[in-house]
Amino acid sequence: MLKGHPKGLLVAFFSNMGERFGFYTMMAILVLFLQAKYGLTESEAGGYYSWFYFGIYALALVGGILADWTKKYKLVILAGIIIMFSGYVIMGIPGNTLTITLIGLFTIALGNGLFKGNLQAVVGQMYDDQQYSKVRDSAFMIFYMGINIGAFFAPFVATGVRNWFLKTQGLLHDGSMPALCHAYLKGELADVDGFAALAQRVNISGAAIDNLSVFAQNYIDAFSKGYNYAFSIAAGSMIISMIVYIVFNKYLPNKEKAAVADTKADKPKLGSNMMNIVIGAGILVVTTLIFHFIWNDYKLGLVVGLFLGFVAMIFMFSTAEEKPRVMSLILVFIVVIFFWMSFHQNGLTLTFFARDYTVKEVGPFTNIFFNLESILAFLAAVAGFFIVLMKKKNNTKLIGAGMLIVFGYLTYYFVSQSNAMNPIAPEVFQSFNPLFIVALTFPVMGVFAWLNKKNLEPSTPKKIGIGMIIAAIGFVLVLVASLNLVSPHELQFVDEAGKLAYKPVPDSSRVMPYWLISSYLVLTIAELFLSPMGLSFVSKVAPTRFQGLMQGGWLLATAVGNKFLFIGSEFWGKLDLWQLWAIFIVCCVLSAAFIFSIMKRLENATK
Repeated sequence: MLKGHPKGLLVAFFSNMGERFGFYTMMAILVLFLQAKYGLTESEAGGYYSWFYFGIYALALVGGILADWTKKYKLVILAGIIIMFSGYVIMGIPGNTLTITLIGLFTIALGNGLFKGNLQAVVGQMYDDQQYSKVRDSAFMIFYMGINIGAFFAPFVATGVRNWFLKTQGLLHDGSMPALCHAYLKGELADVDGFAALAQRVNISGAAIDNLSVFAQNYIDAFSKGYNYAFSIAAGSMIISMIVYIVFNKYLPNKEKAAVADTKADKPKLGSNMMNIVIGAGILVVTTLIFHFIWNDYKLGLVVGLFLGFVAMIFMFSTAEEKPRVMSLILVFIVVIFFWMSFHQNGLTLTFFARDYTVKEVGPFTNIFFNLESILAFLAAVAGFFIVLMKKKNNTKLIGAGMLIVFGYLTYYFVSQSNAMNPIAPEVFQSFNPLFIVALTFPVMGVFAWLNKKNLEPSTPKKIGIGMIIAAIGFVLVLVASLNLVSPHELQFVDEAGKLAYKPVPDSSRVMPYWLISSYLVLTIAELFLSPMGLSFVSKVAPTRFQGLMQGGWLLATAVGNKFLFIGSEFWGKLDLWQLWAIFIVCCVLSAAFIFSIMKRLENATK
């Protein structure tokens, strides 16, 4: 797997595993935690969620500037790890106010900004060496796969810790309960009898509940504290990454940027032309004012203005020779915005869908995929099957057969010991994306290698365009699953007192989890076509002196896309479900059309 690659690649993705573990912990539980702890609506929680993910990627711009300015990539990366750890510690403290929680989220985002883009830049630097340049694309695929191994475990661990703490308090998990508890305490719950019956079911002792208000508050407290302890586990994962990085970072390049042999007139230094900075800042201010006076949303104007000001400033800083390459990157950045706006709905509206519109219990076979022990046994058995099928050496085949038999039986044992119906948690759906990344990276690489031998491999820009089309298909699946379901806005009504009240989602509007799993599968294939290829494209095309900054630019574009995540939560309670998913389908299709319309320009930039 790593033949022909530098040792530093292994160090990079092990160092990044802690960040991925924390990232997927957040993706699995953050919006659910905000709603459970503070009683926020989907729109309010989505707003904080989108700002957090905007911060994660936007602050990569700060990290890129700092690393490019100091040329101390490795030191900036270490600072990022330490700051991220501090943020997870804050999130792990029970009883925080919303303000303290937001400070913790900002701390995590800042650390991530210093860490993420610069580590990717260092990976790119390793492949600037002619010895490794031909395997650059595969390197980013391996890097992308490796770091997602840690991400796979995060949702299972977060769910397990939360459920464990609930049981210590004599309670069982039910994803609907926090919202029902808040609605009851606010006097907004329509079906109090149904709530009382559900409360009795999640009460392990079975004793009659005399005071529903006390029970509701206790459930909210226990539920949210369980999530706090899950954040603490993420802090522990950052310690492991820190140790790996400190001990083995000697294998990463310590590259001082060589001066390019250009005249000073042709190559202005970053920061030497104050007029360009002033123009970039002016674009930021003007955009903010436009959004404020026309749409009454200066915050969104700041986001859009930051992106427009950044790309304008970088373009003006570029020499005549660099401008075509920089413009190609800017065009790809625009497409990236719409991809991540759609893709990262997995931690927002798709999580709402998993909680509210997916069945709460599954049979023994389906439960394989929602239990860590059984899914690991199943995956090991599948791995054994493919070893037997694909390897030629008899000894290797024998090992594969042993794995197939042992882990196949273990999977059967877990299935046989399962109940007729088994509860599942919506957080666990977030494990499928990293699982599919790990499982599909090599097959996708194999397809690309096979096409390469026949001189048919798509260029990196074409892979990005194809990825957008595949992403649209992923949302088509969830759209089909949503047809004829009762939409969230249909569950809201004004009661006799004139207050807005809510009905729970009826069981008839819950679908099997395979719809969502299939959607995640297709979206993951799209991600493999787009995200590692985009990172590779940036490292190929970015001018040497803008290397860290342009990686930061990629992440800034991702940040803008993440800020637009709020579109999903904003329309969650206003549109029919199928109409909501149609928004993302249209975005992906139009983005693909745009990429293919400028394909020649993008392909020329990589030559």
